[in-house]
Amino acid sequence: MPPIGECMGAVLAGGASTRMGTAKAFLEVDGVPMVARAVAVLTAAGATGVLVIGGDADRLAGLGLPAVADRYPGEGPLGGVITALRALESHRWPDRAAAEAVVTLPCDVIEPDVAAVRLVIDRLRGPAGDPADPSGEADLVVPLGAGAPQWTHAAWRRRCLPRLEAAFDRGVRAPREAAARLRTVEVEIPGAGWFEDADRPEDLPAGVRPPRGRAGRRDNAAHTARGRGPSGP
Repeated sequence: MPPIGECMGAVLAGGASTRMGTAKAFLEVDGVPMVARAVAVLTAAGATGVLVIGGDADRLAGLGLPAVADRYPGEGPLGGVITALRALESHRWPDRAAAEAVVTLPCDVIEPDVAAVRLVIDRLRGPAGDPADPSGEADLVVPLGAGAPQWTHAAWRRRCLPRLEAAFDRGVRAPREAAARLRTVEVEIPGAGWFEDADRPEDLPAGVRPPRGRAGRRDNAAHTARGRGPSGP
């Protein structure tokens, strides 16, 4: 089996942010929108270009972030992963080789970690002597955080797409169930900060608060009205 070569990054940003009350992707941590922090970490980890999946296209464009619309708005993160894999067929960056895999991050990860992402990408490449994948033929790599699979932080080969779409067409929405027939390698990554996300205001770091009152509700309503369902957080 050939190596994966280049790996595209995808930030899952299509969630309705109902519990937060405003679009989480644009909340600023240390002065940087959370979605931009995730894009920067994927880039630093070696992703060949990064796309944002879903979210407010106008606001993302204002940040200079390339985005594609979620093909399955409102259908959960599996739809976002499928959209990202589909983008491998259509999106190209000048002077860069075509990617053969996608590594994802949710837009609301509080402390995205370059080393954690790089470990996932490297494990998908099947390093020699890896006892978890001695043949180097894993279809996807999912990291374990606190012993639990973190599916929105996984790396997926292009060849996963037909089975994921077939599962989706059968009504499957959970990534774990959709990946049941794929060769999956799990990798334990120590620590908790790399996968903790912000679902509610109380999950945010100190000093970060969503807009209150009518402005926050308008922001979230506009995000949802554009057809941005929960393809991600």
